Amino acid sequence: MSEDPIEYFDRHSKQKLIEQVYGEKWLHRIYGSPFGRLILWLAVKRSWFSRWYGYRMGKPKSRQLIPGFISKYGLDVSEFAENEDSFPSFNDFFVRRLKPSARPISQADDVAIFPADGRHMGFQDLSDLEGVFVKGQSFDLKSLFGSEETAAPFEQGTLIISRLCPVDYHRFHYPLAGKASAPTLINGGLSSVNPIALRRDLSIFWQNKRNLSYLETDGFGRIASFEVGATCVGSMTYGESLPGFVEKGDEKGFFSFGGSSVLTLFEPNRILLAEDLLEHSAQNRELYARMGEPMGILPK
Repeated sequence: MSEDPIEYFDRHSKQKLIEQVYGEKWLHRIYGSPFGRLILWLAVKRSWFSRWYGYRMGKPKSRQLIPGFISKYGLDVSEFAENEDSFPSFNDFFVRRLKPSARPISQADDVAIFPADGRHMGFQDLSDLEGVFVKGQSFDLKSLFGSEETAAPFEQGTLIISRLCPVDYHRFHYPLAGKASAPTLINGGLSSVNPIALRRDLSIFWQNKRNLSYLETDGFGRIASFEVGATCVGSMTYGESLPGFVEKGDEKGFFSFGGSSVLTLFEPNRILLAEDLLEHSAQNRELYARMGEPMGILPK
């Protein structure tokens, strides 16, 4: 398996950067050797492992990890809604809220926003997709939805993959205003969603535990969203108001500790993705952008 650095393009600095991977050596050992893959099958992708790790990160002792994590990954503490010393555990820090001013929402009615901070890939037409992360990997929409019938309306639609690293803000939001459904669980494992793993096996997206929900909008049609669990993500927590009407940028929920992904799907010809997202995705390179920023616009 390739151990090439994970390169992404930062929308804000306009630079290609190399991702600082949390637990990189461990990931290479697990996914890059026969013994590691045995450990993966026996323990790492099992739900008990993530529950155990989540339990550790919820203990008061875990808060001692917070200062070093902030320093190593260069987090901007001025964005935090709460003081960095106020978190009772590492997991409380991990699911921290930000000040509203830290993530302004693009308000134009014809703009859809990214639902989360992260590294994003976007594909205008899934039927033309030649590869994700590496050439030759196809995207199995039927397996993702769990049935051919529910997948059918999105077969020639648009896909956005938003990958959240452990260093990212881990709350996810609505990309548009509309009527939101309650999430439905599709059970599965909890493999890593880091490119080290995805370069080897894209089917992680439709084999992992995930929640499916829909958002009915006026201009952009029906949107399907998947929150995908991953290694050490023992839970996805949602607001109590579902189902119901939501505004663009409203908080939908949060992931507990670990890297995770949000998949957003539009029906055909309902959105025109941002040029920089399409440009870098065509080169199998992720685009870093923040929640609230434009993801695409309504086609003219």
